[in-house]
Amino acid sequence: MAPDNNPLIVALDVPDFESAKQMVERISDEANFYKIGLEMMMSGDYFKLIEWLKNKDKKIFADLKLYDISQTVGRAVANLAQYDIEFLTIHTASSSIMKQAAQNKGNMKILGVTVLTNLDQNDLSQMGFDQNLSLEDLVLKKAQLAIESGLDGVVASALEAKKMRDNLGQDFAIVTPGIRLEKIASDDQKRVADVKTALGNGSSHLVVGRPITRSEDPRIAAQRFNKIIEEVI
Repeated sequence: MAPDNNPLIVALDVPDFESAKQMVERISDEANFYKIGLEMMMSGDYFKLIEWLKNKDKKIFADLKLYDISQTVGRAVANLAQYDIEFLTIHTASSSIMKQAAQNKGNMKILGVTVLTNLDQNDLSQMGFDQNLSLEDLVLKKAQLAIESGLDGVVASALEAKKMRDNLGQDFAIVTPGIRLEKIASDDQKRVADVKTALGNGSSHLVVGRPITRSEDPRIAAQRFNKIIEEVI
């Protein structure tokens, strides 16, 4: 059974409400925190799933990665703040956008997406970022701006977490996707890490998707992650 303060977040990257419901029921009490993102939003059942999860006493991470002009992001965050959501993601695009989100967040915690974990240095070069700025330094720069703008934390890989803790302190969340027990064939995440490395480097929450949701027995898979988490913390 997962304790209430367990850092494990299961990514419900499934196409519809019924698939999500079945997955949560299969995992049972091994997870208390679930991430739901754009795929579920496009199904039309996003808020139905939020209500169902809250009735199950589960925590919700709304991974929507909002990105628009400041006023639009602020109003969108205010609308979402009416729901019982723990985390919401926005892009770390500018201080103005992030400040608007922070001013309208209500009881939610807003996380700034730094650099997606399926990107590497070559991808950043293609996107037009300064080639003399390393990926790690770019993440640190974005994280510092996010915190200064009033956000509650960031989404970043475990590979950058230690540098953020060393430079920015302990008083913010680092939510880390791309967590694995072992290498996955055709993995679309480029900056991955294991549980011990992520927690050791300072990640506060670990997002796990396919290693749990695509396993033969999701509950047993979640137990494996929880066992390692318990050993570390």
